[in-house]
Amino acid sequence: MTNKMWGGRFNTGPDEIMEKINASISFDQRLFAQDIAGSIAHATMLGECGIIAKSDVRDIVRGLTAIGKDIEAGRFTFSAALEDIHMNVEAALKDRIGDAAGRLHTARSRNDQVATDFKLYVRDCLDMFDEQLSGLQRALAKKALAHAAAVMPGFTHLQTAQPVTFGHHLLAYVEMIARDRSRFADARKRLNESPLGAAALAGTSFPIDRTMTAKALGFDRPTRNSLDSVADRDFVLETLAAASICAMHLSRFAEELVIWSTPQFGFISLSDRFTTGSSIMPQKKNPDAAELIRAKPGRILGAFTSLLLVMKGLPLAYSKDMQEDKEPAFDAIDALSLAIAAMTGMASDMEPATDKLAAAAGAGYSTATDLADWLVRVLAMPFRDAHHVTGTLVAMAEKNGVELDGLSLQDMQSVEQRITADVFKVLTPQASAGSRRSFGGTAPANVKREAKRWLKNLA
Repeated sequence: MTNKMWGGRFNTGPDEIMEKINASISFDQRLFAQDIAGSIAHATMLGECGIIAKSDVRDIVRGLTAIGKDIEAGRFTFSAALEDIHMNVEAALKDRIGDAAGRLHTARSRNDQVATDFKLYVRDCLDMFDEQLSGLQRALAKKALAHAAAVMPGFTHLQTAQPVTFGHHLLAYVEMIARDRSRFADARKRLNESPLGAAALAGTSFPIDRTMTAKALGFDRPTRNSLDSVADRDFVLETLAAASICAMHLSRFAEELVIWSTPQFGFISLSDRFTTGSSIMPQKKNPDAAELIRAKPGRILGAFTSLLLVMKGLPLAYSKDMQEDKEPAFDAIDALSLAIAAMTGMASDMEPATDKLAAAAGAGYSTATDLADWLVRVLAMPFRDAHHVTGTLVAMAEKNGVELDGLSLQDMQSVEQRITADVFKVLTPQASAGSRRSFGGTAPANVKREAKRWLKNLA
């Protein structure tokens, strides 16, 4: 038995293995809403342009609307023999309204149809990401405002560097996520051109109005080249590239949550809502959500790499290889959405252990730079000389088993006799963080101002 949708050229039906490798309905059925919306827009345009009868348009729109409701309600049976979502919907439409269904495909191809459906789907996902990431930013900014003055160690090379504030650290991720949202918005802007009406690859001889369908589907304009319209998957690649960077940001934060929640650090506590226990060790509280988020970039970047390799050698225009664009993209989109949701929950629930953070902020000679700055500012010492003096005092403190503020004034004066007792005012973590009032610095006043600014912008 030949396929009724394209079988006129064929004398026999496809082999069972051919059906299996060719069918995409198992995964592209999630495009049903976009497919129906595109078909309604196309049918309406055909009617307005006088290409098909208005009565046929009414029947088509009525039938498609009913099919959409059936799919949403789980009352629709998909068939692998009909290959994809487009042919499943069209076959169901024929069963409902008869011959008028056959007029729907006038002046279009599955090539421009799938490109349109996928663009609509990815656009919806980009809007979803923007909303989700905005929520994560709000959660982080609220927590930053609440803990604007809580000092903690700042790290470079995962070694204690200088005291920073917990709020400032969280706002660093707010900035990263802002760039992620910007990349997604930029991808959405380029995506927003309609391929519908490009047909198989060359356009159509029917007097269609592509601007009308573009407007009906919320696109800015129709695409300008029919070959590129059906051959393009840049919009998916850009989305997956931006998703990979976003997932990497989430993974970096997840890594810190894993480290901070260990007893050895004890910087934060995570809620029971986003941790798990052990089947054998009753004391365990594992940061599994953070660990899983940490792992997500592998599959998301893998999806980007997979599609890039599919596309890299394809001649214009459409090739069946491009059917491999959806499964990895769907998986990556689902993974990122879940990771953002979990991270938002953890960020909202986590509580910093401010006493432990403050104690750690003063360890590891974290105020050494403040001492060097004091030498420059008060004694007019060249910074390189001040750096050397401070390094000598750090070595002395290390030998004596104390922090810098544990050295006596006499100890300090043995290295630089002009040092006065005033130096001890800059050797606390609170003083260090509070002094970093330069634009973008970690001072509590800066953090409060930035957190409030973000919350206002995100409202």
